[in-house]
Amino acid sequence: MKKVDVLLGLQWGDEGKGKVVDVLTPRYDLVARFQGGPNAGHTLEFDGKKVVLRSIPSGVFQGMTNMIGNGVVLDPVLFVEEANALKEGGLDIRSRLVISKKTHLILPTHRLLDAASEQAKGDKKVGTTGKGIGPTYTDKISRNGVRVGDILSPDFQTRYEVARGRHISQLRALGTSLEELAPNFTEQERKWMESLEELKKYQLVDGEFLINNTLADGKCVLAEGAQGSLLDIDYGSYPFVTSSNTISAGACTGLGVAPSRIGRVFGIFKAYCTRVGSGPFPTELSDETGELMCNLGHEFGSVTGRRRRCGWIDLVALKYTVMLNGVTDLIMMKSDVLDTFDEVKACVAYEVDGRETNQMPFELSDGVKPVYKNFEGWHTDMTKTKSEADFGKEFRAYLQFIEEYLGVPIRIVSVGPDREQTIIRQGF
Repeated sequence: MKKVDVLLGLQWGDEGKGKVVDVLTPRYDLVARFQGGPNAGHTLEFDGKKVVLRSIPSGVFQGMTNMIGNGVVLDPVLFVEEANALKEGGLDIRSRLVISKKTHLILPTHRLLDAASEQAKGDKKVGTTGKGIGPTYTDKISRNGVRVGDILSPDFQTRYEVARGRHISQLRALGTSLEELAPNFTEQERKWMESLEELKKYQLVDGEFLINNTLADGKCVLAEGAQGSLLDIDYGSYPFVTSSNTISAGACTGLGVAPSRIGRVFGIFKAYCTRVGSGPFPTELSDETGELMCNLGHEFGSVTGRRRRCGWIDLVALKYTVMLNGVTDLIMMKSDVLDTFDEVKACVAYEVDGRETNQMPFELSDGVKPVYKNFEGWHTDMTKTKSEADFGKEFRAYLQFIEEYLGVPIRIVSVGPDREQTIIRQGF
């Protein structure tokens, strides 16, 4: 019986997962998204075009079956907008996309709860995208959620109204109201209901059976994660995290596969590091170097447009997420962004209370200081490289050190945004 390979981010998200899924999918018969919501934008560039996917798996362009798994939370309005944009570009995804019935729905009032909750936190805001992700997962865990399969039920309207009423009461408890936050709520709700009718035109499936039957038939499955491992609800930089399990174990619960059915784990990271929103970031550069990284890497959110904070690569954090995920293959993105730097740094330890450690502490704080190792810059236009043979000695030294530190081989190196700017290394 085949196993599920997992592809996920090892940092704070935005590592470039969409491009890698698109590159790898010709090897697979089914690509399945296992967690997260439309706050995660996966950007793909090919044939001179740029496409941003929010909920739809990144393998949708390759022709195989794609699935939105039960671990995802789905906003019907944003999903329909995304699907329509693809259709306008010549791709009708209804024949190649299925949706698990157990996927939870983001209701219009979930967005309002998200905004009210952030507002109530004052200067302790987490920095959410306001897409209603957290409140939807909260309803799921408290056993009050509304699922995709529920829209087929004759009493769906009642289930929806019960959920809406509960949310309105919660808004009042947070010191606000439906009318204050959304004076046009009736229109928002109408649009949401119309989107459900579009959702019914897709194949709504029992995803756990589809996945396991696909494996039993000897076919290959790729599980696609969203966000990054350092945003995991259990193991990330809590409380500045997302609301789902972003590590490889989340593929088991998010798709309905046993741990013994997990095969290779592809861990993606940037040659440097970025973070969006609030939260600790030990290697952050709040200077000209950080600004240059941001501009050269076009580090602005594909969904929100928010500027990403930039810094040197953090190998302590990477070693931690490699361990958590059981990573078998590393994939390094955006090495071309550092082309012009005279010196490149890597955090190899933390200094905490005057002592050095290479172990992730219980809590990252301002008291955690990075200890760096310096590397000579490679001053090579990496976007022009066609194979591993084109790598200069400085860049090779950087790769080798990372591999040795993490104890896992780097199998793929991305040298530009386009699908073709991908170097598959020996041994992949």
